[in-house]
Amino acid sequence: MSSAPPRGNAAPPDRVRAMFDRIAPVYDAMNTVMTAGLDGRWRRAAVAAARLSPGDAALDVACGTGRLTEALAAVAAPGGRAVGVDVARGMLVRARRRLDRAREADARAVLPEYLVADALTLPFADATFDAATIGFGLRNLPDYARGLAEMARVVRPGGRVVVLEIAVPPRGMARALFETWFRRIVPVLGRVAGRSAAYRYLPQSLLEYPDPAAVATLMADAGLEDVRWRWLPSRMATLHAGTRRGE
Repeated sequence: MSSAPPRGNAAPPDRVRAMFDRIAPVYDAMNTVMTAGLDGRWRRAAVAAARLSPGDAALDVACGTGRLTEALAAVAAPGGRAVGVDVARGMLVRARRRLDRAREADARAVLPEYLVADALTLPFADATFDAATIGFGLRNLPDYARGLAEMARVVRPGGRVVVLEIAVPPRGMARALFETWFRRIVPVLGRVAGRSAAYRYLPQSLLEYPDPAAVATLMADAGLEDVRWRWLPSRMATLHAGTRRGE
C-alpha cells in the first residue's frame, strides 16, 4: 500500500527562502542549462494555458526573476496587469533589474509589478485576477493545498489557475534520463556554479513532490474544475490547469 503524498515541502521555509536569495544571480542561466533550453518553451505553454486576453489581470506566484510574469504581461497588454510575488527578495531584485531594462527599451510597454509576499497568504482580495500561475514553485511550498487554495481564491469565477513544474517521469527512458541528469549531473553543475547545496536540494525536492494525478486532485480540492494536466516536451515537466468554479 502506497503512502499518502506529502502535505508540502519538508524543508524549513526560511532555509528555502535564503537558498533562493543566494542562487538568484545564477538562477536563469542554471534553469536554461538544466532544462536544455526548454524552459522558455514550457513557460510559453503556461501562458497559453492561462487563456488571458488584452486587458486581463494575471498573478504569477513564486515569480522568481520574473520571466513568466513578463510573458503574462505581454499577453495582457494593452490595458492589462501582471503582478509577480515571491518571498525571496534576491529574486525580486533580479526581476526589477529586468524591469528597468525593459522600461529603458520601451517607455510605453506594459510592465509587471513585483511584491514580496508569501504564497500561502496572498495579499489580494478574492477574485482580483483573471488567472494565476506558478512556475517551478509549487514543490517549494510548505503546504501545497493551501498554496493552491490561495491561488484559486484570488482568481475570479471562470478564471484559470496554472501550475508548471518539473516532475519525475514514472518509468522508461524518460525516467532513466531524469535520474542521470537531475540526480547526478545537476549537482555537479551546481558545484561549478558555486551553489552546490541548492542544486543538491533540487533533485530531492522533485523526488518528494506529488505525482501529477495527486497534484490534479489537490487542485480540484482547492475549488477548481475541469482540471487537466499533460507532460511537456522531454517529459521532464508537467503543466496543470483548472478553472475557478462559478458561484
